[in-house]
Amino acid sequence: MRIAQVAPLFESVPPRAYGGTERVVSYLTEALVEQGHDVTLFASGDSITRARLEAVAPRSLRTDRRRPDWMVWHTLMLDRVFELADQFDVIHFHVDVLHLPLARRCATPLLSTTHGRLDLPDLLPLFRNFDEHPLVSISDHQRMPLRGVNWQATVHHGLPVGLYDFHAEPKDYFAFLGRISPEKRVDRAIEIARTCATPLRIAAKVDEVDRVYFDTRIRPLLDDPLVDYVGEIDDTRKNEFLGNARALLFPIDWPEPFGIVMIEAFACGTPVIAYRSGSVPEVLDDGVDGFIVTDQQEAIEAAHNVHTLDRRRCREAFERRFTADTMASRYLAVYRNLTQAPP
Repeated sequence: MRIAQVAPLFESVPPRAYGGTERVVSYLTEALVEQGHDVTLFASGDSITRARLEAVAPRSLRTDRRRPDWMVWHTLMLDRVFELADQFDVIHFHVDVLHLPLARRCATPLLSTTHGRLDLPDLLPLFRNFDEHPLVSISDHQRMPLRGVNWQATVHHGLPVGLYDFHAEPKDYFAFLGRISPEKRVDRAIEIARTCATPLRIAAKVDEVDRVYFDTRIRPLLDDPLVDYVGEIDDTRKNEFLGNARALLFPIDWPEPFGIVMIEAFACGTPVIAYRSGSVPEVLDDGVDGFIVTDQQEAIEAAHNVHTLDRRRCREAFERRFTADTMASRYLAVYRNLTQAPP
């Protein structure tokens, strides 16, 4: 199939460090290329891919010191996408909602993956206005606030099988990976580690919107000798960071649409201790590849008992459910349904 993947421009594809959506787009794109499809990737010019790269912005917007206007560059990219639309069998958008009015006027089959939270009040009238537009959710829980729209499927994220190594024997620390923000609750992770008298390593970025929160609420907690804040890390460092941890702490306080860091941990053989919120019960098999908790007391008890889990079963769960090939195959089923192409 001739497939267009349309990525956000905030990060390169794949990102140099943190970046959830762009990372998933990269894994999907490369898996589709590996399966023999003709893929064009619309992304920033510093992206790396085996697909055909259509770059409008010269580099990822977050790393551009000129502070470019994100709407201008996404508008330019979408204009290019629709200019080339008749060259594709299907166009797959990962860019939120800016493309919806143009998509309605496009003859090429297309779809959008909803990567963010959908419980915001303005989204309901928006998606109801474009209720014919084909959508894919990244978890069943994510789609719950939006009923009566054109859901095609739920497709969980996936990772390349060889991206992370299995680590049978952990070292003596817990890990926190991702973003430092109020909803990610790194403060809970610090409390869990302190109570267990176990070191906590934090690899996370701080967005400008969360800078005050970080400076006033989190930075004072980093003075504890058990806490090691290492900043953002890339995939090569993530392998050892996650793989050597006794557990990944995922004490979220928001309806997480998916939580790719959980399956990154599984790929390393590292169990996850996560709060019951959003997609967590869909991704994590309680008592098998981690523990699902509802409060700090349960989280601390789970952290004390995480050694009872078999790390091999974490890796097996990843290989069975969350590979990039599995993700690509599920998206291909959606593409073929939209285009009525044979399997």
